[in-house]
Formats: sequence, C-alpha cells, structure tokens
Amino acid sequence: MPGSPDVLPLRVVAVTYSPGEALEGFVTSLAEATTRPVDVVLADNGSTDGVPEQVTARHPQVRLLRTGGNVGYGAAVNAGLAGAPGRYALVANPDVRFEPGAVDELLAVAARWPRAATVGPAIRTPEGELYPSARDLPRLSTGAGHALLGWAWPGNPWTARYRREREAPRERTAGWLSGSCFLVDLEAFSAVGGFDPGYFMYFEDVDLAERLGRAGYLHVYAPTAVVVHEGGHATRREPHRMQRVHHTSALRYLSGQYPGRRHVPLRTALRAGLGARMLVSHVSGRVAAGARFQRRAEGVGRAGRGVRA
Repeated sequence: MPGSPDVLPLRVVAVTYSPGEALEGFVTSLAEATTRPVDVVLADNGSTDGVPEQVTARHPQVRLLRTGGNVGYGAAVNAGLAGAPGRYALVANPDVRFEPGAVDELLAVAARWPRAATVGPAIRTPEGELYPSARDLPRLSTGAGHALLGWAWPGNPWTARYRREREAPRERTAGWLSGSCFLVDLEAFSAVGGFDPGYFMYFEDVDLAERLGRAGYLHVYAPTAVVVHEGGHATRREPHRMQRVHHTSALRYLSGQYPGRRHVPLRTALRAGLGARMLVSHVSGRVAAGARFQRRAEGVGRAGRGVRA
C-alpha cells in the first residue's frame, strides 16, 4: 500500500570525515543487504578528500548533509536522522560492508523484540575476528579491571565479564551495542533525545544505551546478521588526539554514574587513573590498542542461527 511503513525508504545514516575508498563499498554492499529502498544520508563533518561528493554523484539514493564542521559523531547522527520516516533507521560507520541480507535480518530480529530500541549485528574484522560489539554496561569494578589489565591479559575475568566473549554468539539482550552499526527504533531514539552531543566521539553509544535502558527499552544482539568493519580510520590519522578523546569520554560517562558531593573523591580518583592511563597509552602502542579480541567470527550469520534468550 503506498505510504505504508513497510515500503517507506529505510533511512541509513553514515557520518563521514574524509572516508576514502571504503565509502563506495559501504554503499554498494547495501544493495544486497536489504530488499527495501534506502535513503542514505552522509552526515559529513568536513571531509576534504572529495569522496562523499563523488559517491553522492554516482548513487541517486545517496545524499550529502553537511553538518557545518567536525561536530562529532553523535551530533552528526542526530542531524542525519532528523525527519526520518517509518519506525526504524540504520546507523553505521562508512567503513562497514554489509553481508547479503544483513539489514533485512536486523529488521526481522527487531520484529521479534518489540521493546528493542537497538538491534546490532555480528561485526567481523577483515582478519576474521569477532568484534565484541554486544557488551554489558561498564561499571566501576569491571571498567577498572578491563582498563588496567586488558592490554596485558585479554582473558582476565573483568574484561571477559564486560565483553562477554566467552559466550557463543546467540541472539540475546545486551547492555549496549556498538554504535559502528545498529538498527534503531526512531520513536525510542527521539524519546530520550537521541545521542548526547556532549560526547565528541566514543561512549556516546554507551550513554545512549543506558538512557534507553532506563526508559524501559532493550538492546538486542543479532549475530545472524553480519557486517565487516575495517575500523580505526580516525585513530590512525590522529592517534594521540583520539586516545585523549577516548579517555575524556570514558571519564565523562563514568563520572556521570557517581554524581553529587559525596562522590567527589571517587570522581577525582577516576580522573587521576584515566589521566595516567592516557599518558601511558601515548608512549605504548600496546596499551593504546587495548585488549585483543578473543573469538573468531565462527557461528555467525544465518547458517549459525543462535537461540533466543
């Protein structure tokens, strides 16, 4: 039926910042990822490589939205989702490639979980590792153990509890899903005000997930849908700046969990600890890289359909 939600174009938002040749693969892989028409919005934060303009010119379903500068990831996504039609939209990094049927599978999983605000796929690295994209919300104990020990002892119990890598991939709820690729319920997203633009990059997905969870929504991991994510473009371009941003965002999020005057000593300790780790990461690539991934991307995709839990 014309105008019904199932035939409306699916809004797909990618934040671009000189994305390079990966953007063409992102757009072309969408053609086999869904049978629905798509409306791809490139929320551009000031690219200088000319690629977003070139891709927009080649693909009629793609349009360029200039955000006015490097406003950060969350703010750009908010702008890209403004006015999106229908119930769902897809948010993904421009260096993601979708495996065939991946987006339709995310939509099918969302239909089984009516309280899901976000649904995220299995994320495979080009090397065939499974990125731990469906994690528990970070708490003080797990966060401290993960930050202090993950780089040297990736299998430590705090990192394992936080990233849940010891579990076989299966359809399940999670504390938060990686913002590098997820399907989002637009009504839920709007209800909590979208991404907090105060996060320039990193932890904006954690913060969004926590606010959605407090509002009664769920986050569902769907390993029957698979994407390949190269990752690390911004980090490779400006490694020290991105390390600083990562630690600053972590401090902002964790400090927000402990408000008020009685938690001033704890917030001070967090600032000192994260500041020290940031300084160490500037001189040690191993610390900066964090904990290595612990699983291969096996048992994901439709052939490895998991059990709902």
